Amino acid sequence: MSTGGASLPDLLVSVDGAIGTITLNRPGKRNAVTYDMWLALGAACHRLAADAAVRVVVLRGAGDHFCAGADITELLADRATGSPSFMDANMAAEHALAMLPKPTIAVVQGDCIGGGCAVAIDCDFRLAVAGARFGITPAKLGIVYPPASLERSVRLLGPAAKRLLFTGDLIDAPEAHRIGLVDELLAADAIEARLVDLCTSLAQRSLLTQAATKEMIAAVTEHGVVSADLAETWAREVAMSGEMTEG
Repeated sequence: MSTGGASLPDLLVSVDGAIGTITLNRPGKRNAVTYDMWLALGAACHRLAADAAVRVVVLRGAGDHFCAGADITELLADRATGSPSFMDANMAAEHALAMLPKPTIAVVQGDCIGGGCAVAIDCDFRLAVAGARFGITPAKLGIVYPPASLERSVRLLGPAAKRLLFTGDLIDAPEAHRIGLVDELLAADAIEARLVDLCTSLAQRSLLTQAATKEMIAAVTEHGVVSADLAETWAREVAMSGEMTEG
């Protein structure tokens, strides 16, 4: 296992074989994300995207919680001064995670709230334990949710996003599973084994297919159609890759 590069004490990055793992490591604050952590998260996503050995990226939180959201003290301090730096770093990190051209998996326990819920939504798959809680909470803070985060939430959740955004209420993991926020709901003693199985399966498949499919699904959800140019681009990639086989 290797570590380093984009790591800092509050955000750890490791690579073990084909699996890259990003760990939000501020358990005493329920892994609330600071400005420096947003910067490190974006850097970690770029680093793992460029690492040819990495086939799957896992995002998780240290301790009892996934992530309680952005560090409110820093966020409100930025608002008080009129500085956009915190939100700029937040949005850049989310964009890097959402656009990472490899399968991404959020492993959720405890609280997954606000910016924590946003980064989970940025991932391709969300595994959660039965005791997890979810919420999108700008209405409790008197802030307007960033457009890109709102768009990704609506694409995933449809009409259910409105209830979460309007009320700021927390929902339990079974309800999150029912509305599509959670892909797989698992017992606490089963989630790690399932994560290993899913990572193994994903790592054995064609990364080219996964990257192409990810980009084309994003095009469909955003524009309703895959453009001819995008389809042609990926057709050329397939032809040049030599990956296509029978089976």
